[in-house]
Amino acid sequence: MSGGFVSASNRAQARERAHADGVYPAPLTPGRSRNMQANRRANTKPEVALRSALHRLGYRFRKDHLLRLDGGIRARPDIVFTARKVAVFVDGCFWHVCPEHGRYPTTNDWYWTPKLRRNLERDQLVNGALVEHGWQVLRIWEHQTIEESTELVAAVLKSAVTSHESA
Repeated sequence: MSGGFVSASNRAQARERAHADGVYPAPLTPGRSRNMQANRRANTKPEVALRSALHRLGYRFRKDHLLRLDGGIRARPDIVFTARKVAVFVDGCFWHVCPEHGRYPTTNDWYWTPKLRRNLERDQLVNGALVEHGWQVLRIWEHQTIEESTELVAAVLKSAVTSHESA
């Protein structure tokens, strides 16, 4: 396995071992398994739509850009405006437990509850570290409209001073 490539058969074997060891639950159905495997970490539909809308307005940014912060904290915002130090995360309602739509699953809650809690804790840690380093952090929910999200990002960008303007 060179360059971090893992074959589909190796992934399947690792998944089967994890199911057998009780590390994480086996899927209830093959359809549920396909559904969960199809979830993306980056380039989700809401994220791509927001990036397209911002680009049409003339904004330029980095996508899925790794930020290494003090204390070994790493953040990978979905949209990053480096000069203005604005980090935008487009959060899924399920994965980040949206106050409006999020809920903890009742099936395999022994697995999902701690996992979702870790997501929330990581979000808070990353937000705090970014703010401490002078960044403005925006968390946008996947259910927010593109118009609403675009207006929010544009308003923050207009108020943000670029790093070379403040120097």
